[in-house]
Amino acid sequence: MQVAFYAPLKPVDHPVPSGDRLIAQLLCDALRLAEMNVDIASRFRSRVADGNGMRQARLAELGTKLAGRLIRQFQDGSRPRPDIWFTYHLYYKAPDWIGPIVAHTLDIPYVVAEASFAPKRAGGPWHQSHMAVETALRHCDGVFSLNRSDMECLRDICPNEVLHFIPPFTRIDQWSAPARPQPDANAIKLVTTAMMRDGDKFASFKALADALGQLIKKGITNWHLTIIGDGPARNRVETLFDDQGIAANQVSFAGLCVPTETREILAKSDLFVWPAINEAFGMAMLEAQASGLPVLAGDAGGVSGIVSNGLTGWLVPESDAVAFADRLESCLTTDVSALRSFGQAGASKASQHHTLSAAANILGTSLRKIAASYGKDGS
Repeated sequence: MQVAFYAPLKPVDHPVPSGDRLIAQLLCDALRLAEMNVDIASRFRSRVADGNGMRQARLAELGTKLAGRLIRQFQDGSRPRPDIWFTYHLYYKAPDWIGPIVAHTLDIPYVVAEASFAPKRAGGPWHQSHMAVETALRHCDGVFSLNRSDMECLRDICPNEVLHFIPPFTRIDQWSAPARPQPDANAIKLVTTAMMRDGDKFASFKALADALGQLIKKGITNWHLTIIGDGPARNRVETLFDDQGIAANQVSFAGLCVPTETREILAKSDLFVWPAINEAFGMAMLEAQASGLPVLAGDAGGVSGIVSNGLTGWLVPESDAVAFADRLESCLTTDVSALRSFGQAGASKASQHHTLSAAANILGTSLRKIAASYGKDGS
């Protein structure tokens, strides 16, 4: 089966790393593992961050022109004709101006992964993009979600039969850690991974710094935190920890790490911590779990689809720095062997339910059914 793949927010080969780019790459890998040919149909970015109406109109016009060019290429054989169009990450700031036109013209199924729909955007600054998302979703032949909460939001606009859940997944074997070193008698090693930017990421860093500041005030200092990640807000993130009176020798800023470096840090750590404010599900938490780390996180979005509370880690109410600090205090006052048993349960769960092959099986089976039944119901 030939699949035309498109990521309107950020193409799979964009130079700036992010969770969004990673998931796009993993989806392509899963499709290939399902024995599908993947063609990156376009690298056109449709994101409008500020709701500028003129820019939305210009991007819509450009997307329509690009769709026409693709259609000509598919029809004249200069590009492999797709059996299905697959768009990753569809939402009001980054609509798909290309796929619906191509799919309709070629009379092929149109499917998306990671779609969200926010009725409150109707009539607002992103109205034009919002309407494009609504139109695309109403004509979708399949919607794949890695977050069950997104599925609930889509039920009013998409029939149940087009909705499919895929547990978040990664290359589990690449994150499996060898036997962990002997625990440090003086400090439990905490770790977190996140880009340092404004918005939800910065809010999560603030909640983490606040929680650690509460522990400092109680005299609980038997910990060391390593932060993996970088970004435009790095200086302000560092200031958050300084303002809480957290000594420089208790927090290490590792910066942006390549996967091998990240794996080495995770393998030497005891507990992954992240408040996860407004987090979709959190690939970093899945990678930590796959490496055998228990996870303490905020119960946001699809995080509970990765972290099983009381089994592979702990979930606390989202944006509640006090609850986060209380649970972290419990983790710091328990025996490290207990933390490691949670980590082992997390690694086992990851290897059973969150693999690339599991995702490939779901995608392959579902897409073949969609293609086989397309048009038979009069659509």
